[in-house]
Amino acid sequence: MSQRTPDIDEDDRKILREVQKDTTRSLERIATKVGLSKTTVWNRIQRMTQAGTILRQAAILDPRKIGLRETFFVSIKTSSHDGEWLEAFRAAIDEMPEITEAHRLAGTTDYLLKVQVESTEAFDAFYKALVARVAIYDVSSSLSMEEMKRALELKV
Repeated sequence: MSQRTPDIDEDDRKILREVQKDTTRSLERIATKVGLSKTTVWNRIQRMTQAGTILRQAAILDPRKIGLRETFFVSIKTSSHDGEWLEAFRAAIDEMPEITEAHRLAGTTDYLLKVQVESTEAFDAFYKALVARVAIYDVSSSLSMEEMKRALELKV
């Protein structure tokens, strides 16, 4: 049985499912779809935004259509886990726009980065810039040959 957040009820979940599909839908359309009034939907969306359940609203771009044709996954192992190294690493990932996701992992790999660039040459420049900024014990990169699934909607 899955854990449910007590401050999110089934009507909130219906609203969240709808806004994840398309945040440009009118309140009236969402309200009709979930069976609530526009005012109620607006109030619930505001509450969930203030509570941090809805983090932001954004346009989802097709990376290939804006020239980002290559996606690399970068596995990083570090021999340093102190605060100074972590601060430098966080600064690097925050300041390098090619990194679209960064995860700290449990297991043999410490970090996994998703890097989206125009070309293999652009990735090489990114890689050199990254290792110049932070000391990395071991780094391994894999080129994604095909994106088989990209789910942006969370199961609510």
